[in-house]
Amino acid sequence: MLIEHDPVRAFMPYPPVAVETAPDGPLAGLSFAVKDLFDVSGYRTGCGCPLRLAMSDVKSDTAPSIRMLLDAGASFKGKTHTDELAWSLYGLNPHFGTPINPAAPDRIPGGSSSGSASAVAAGLVDFAIGTDTGGSVRAPASFCGLWALRPTHARISLAGCMELAGSFDTYGVFARDSETLSRVLGVVCAEDPVPLPEDVRLLRPTDMAARLAPEQKGVYDAVFGGLAAEEVSVYPAGGVEPLYDAFRILQGADARRAVVPFIMSSGMPLTAGIDERSAAAQRLTDDEEAKGNAVRTAFRAGMDDLLGSDGVLLVPAVHDAPFRLDAGRDVFDSFRHDAMRLLCVAGMSGLPQVVFPAGTVDGAPYGLSMIGPRGSDLSLVRLAGRLFGAIARPSAKIVALKPA
Repeated sequence: MLIEHDPVRAFMPYPPVAVETAPDGPLAGLSFAVKDLFDVSGYRTGCGCPLRLAMSDVKSDTAPSIRMLLDAGASFKGKTHTDELAWSLYGLNPHFGTPINPAAPDRIPGGSSSGSASAVAAGLVDFAIGTDTGGSVRAPASFCGLWALRPTHARISLAGCMELAGSFDTYGVFARDSETLSRVLGVVCAEDPVPLPEDVRLLRPTDMAARLAPEQKGVYDAVFGGLAAEEVSVYPAGGVEPLYDAFRILQGADARRAVVPFIMSSGMPLTAGIDERSAAAQRLTDDEEAKGNAVRTAFRAGMDDLLGSDGVLLVPAVHDAPFRLDAGRDVFDSFRHDAMRLLCVAGMSGLPQVVFPAGTVDGAPYGLSMIGPRGSDLSLVRLAGRLFGAIARPSAKIVALKPA
């Protein structure tokens, strides 16, 4: 890493190698970090897995989407921690440790882009790059009090990045404010082909909001309640479960092709979580995948019809604030599923979702979000900035930032 001190354990301790940066450009003066799934010239790519790290060569090329940032004048500061093989939502890595959540040091930072979120929340860099398959940018953003975007699926290249589940994997960006997030997106995805109009239709999904407990619903209502919005339903017939079941099947089927072969051939020790997900992926049948794809196709078409070119959903990012690091096994087992029932909406539809800090729940950050039409990424972030950019970001706890 190229920073002198990392008080929140956000960065992989790689030997520092300077990476060439353009002397000027639209991102000049901004520093950034990169999740250790992307190739960066002069560095290995470990993917949160000791065996992947041991097998990795030192890269001679940088992932194209990272090179765009360097060519725009941003300065690279290091590669950040991730959950093992990016296959989790909590940010807890048994091999390399857990980054501190600067906004709530006793809570999980969220994963799998945990290091990137922690680095931005601690003020160590101006923005950071992660990936989002099931929620790995949106959940950490909510947990750490940050702005972030999961873009339209496939809009930003993932060449030179480890694949987990290709039909869900996306690039992701963290920042502490909407202006910085917009600057970065202006480089990696440029202007929207069909931007949102000035007179957008705001839509309030009652079935998603109904999944919130009273304190979380209170934040939702305080931020969104004063806006004129049409009440709609998002989940398909039968409710959320058919959608979530299809998401789990399709993510597992993708992972079966992308990472399970490495898991099996390498003989890597299977830690809690990965063992269950890997086994479940191997049990999937072609018929199950086909049925899951039928659900996704219908849901995607329905969401496109609902939003059109001017509709924006006002949605919870996740169902709750980050849980405590010493939480019981029941919390670890259930939290992910409750969160994913909200997060899977953007994943299954392939639509962009921006997350922003909205308040606190039980003393920890709690974010809200907006989902926009396909390809509306940059204008969606700008709209969120105009509407909610004045909401105070939860301040980082000083204890997390003291030198070790």
